[in-house]
Amino acid sequence: MAFFKITYHDTLHFATLHNYGCTFHCSFCSYKLRSGAEGRPGFSWPKPERFPTVEELKEALRSVAPEKVFFMGGEPTVAKELPELLAFAKQELGAVTRLGHTNGSRLPLEFLDGANVGFKAWSPELHRRITGRDKNLIYDNFAAACDAGLEMAANMVYVPGLVELDEFAGTVQFLSRISPEIPFHIMGYIPVPGEPYRRPTDAEMEQAEALCRTYLRHVASSHLTDAEALDLTCRDHRFRVRTVL
Repeated sequence: MAFFKITYHDTLHFATLHNYGCTFHCSFCSYKLRSGAEGRPGFSWPKPERFPTVEELKEALRSVAPEKVFFMGGEPTVAKELPELLAFAKQELGAVTRLGHTNGSRLPLEFLDGANVGFKAWSPELHRRITGRDKNLIYDNFAAACDAGLEMAANMVYVPGLVELDEFAGTVQFLSRISPEIPFHIMGYIPVPGEPYRRPTDAEMEQAEALCRTYLRHVASSHLTDAEALDLTCRDHRFRVRTVL
C-alpha cells in the first residue's frame, strides 16, 4: 500500500498525495461508487498499475513547490513512506502538512500539522461491526492529536438504519468535551451497490445538523447524489486539480 498519484491546485497552491488501501473494511465506503464493485467487507478498489518511488514523489512535489501538502487515501497512514514524506514536506518545502481524511488509527504523527478524522460510530459494538477495529484507539488518538497541538476536524456519515442520530450524539458530545470549536461535517450516505441502506432525506439531514449544533459551533453538511460524488468538481472548485505524477 503506497501513494500512487499526486495532484496540484494551481490557484490554491496545494498538492495532494493519494494512497491505495485502508485498514478498515466499511461496507458503505463511497470509494466503491468509483470502482463499480459490489459493496462487501474487505473490498479493495482496483490496484494502481504502478507506485512511484519516494524520490519520484519528492521530485514531483519540488516541481510545484506547494504551500500545503495533503495526504489522502484510502487511508493515507498505511503508506510506509508517509513519515519520510511528512518530514520532506515540512523541512524541505516548508509546507503545511495535513491528512485530508484519515480514520485516525495512527495519530498523532511527527511533522503533521492537522488532520480530518472520519468517525464511523460511537457505540463500541457498531464501530467494530463497521470497521473491524476497536473504537477506543480512534477516539483516544483524536484526543492525543488535539493535545499535541494539531489542527483537527471531524466528520461522520449519516446512514439511516445503521449510523443514526444516537451515534452522532455520542461522538459530538465527546468532541465538545475536547473543544466546542472543532469543525464537524455531516455527510449524507450515498447508496453503495450491494448495501441495503438508503440515502437520508433533507429533513433528516437538517435534524442531524440541529443535534450536532447543540454541542459544536462549527457544523456543516453535504448531501451529494452519486453523480455529484463521482464528479466533485461540479460542486467544489477545490477539486479542480491537475495530475503532476
